[in-house]
Amino acid sequence: MVRLTKIYTRTGDGGDTGLVDGSRLSKAHARMAAIGDVDEANSAIGLALLHVQADEPRAMLSRIQNEMFDLGADLATPGEDFAPSEMTLRITGPQVERLEREIDAINEHLEPLRSFILPGGSGGAAHLHLARTVVRRAERMAVAAAAEVPLNPQALAYINRLSDHLFVLARLVARSANGDILWQPGATR
Repeated sequence: MVRLTKIYTRTGDGGDTGLVDGSRLSKAHARMAAIGDVDEANSAIGLALLHVQADEPRAMLSRIQNEMFDLGADLATPGEDFAPSEMTLRITGPQVERLEREIDAINEHLEPLRSFILPGGSGGAAHLHLARTVVRRAERMAVAAAAEVPLNPQALAYINRLSDHLFVLARLVARSANGDILWQPGATR
């Protein structure tokens, strides 16, 4: 279990930070940017959670928030062995598959898309769309980091699926309020 008794350590004052294995890395490295973007995405999901009322979406978001810390730990663990262990947090195939099942179950109850959707529809939906875009940025940075260092392929799949999950969840939340706001191409010409 994690136990933090002191918040500042001064070890990062020189511009580097520690990874799970104790090695140090520049805070400007793509791996660290991806970890930071995952942290920001988790905060955006937490904000969305404040605006979502239904129990099932709230439970999904709570699970995802916890997994986002696992994802950050995964990205912060160097090496090429992506098997989880007692001491090593790794995103696993079953976590990705659960997101896929949830996406399919949510999407089953939604109208087929007739246009792109403008972010909004309700406070909860708007916040979920914002969280989705932050997750997309985190994914782009994780892909950039994976071009430099080995990263768990399941972590990359998870973050890709997560943005899809947040999209359909935003549509579900919007449906219970005002519905999707559809893009009308060229409407203001």
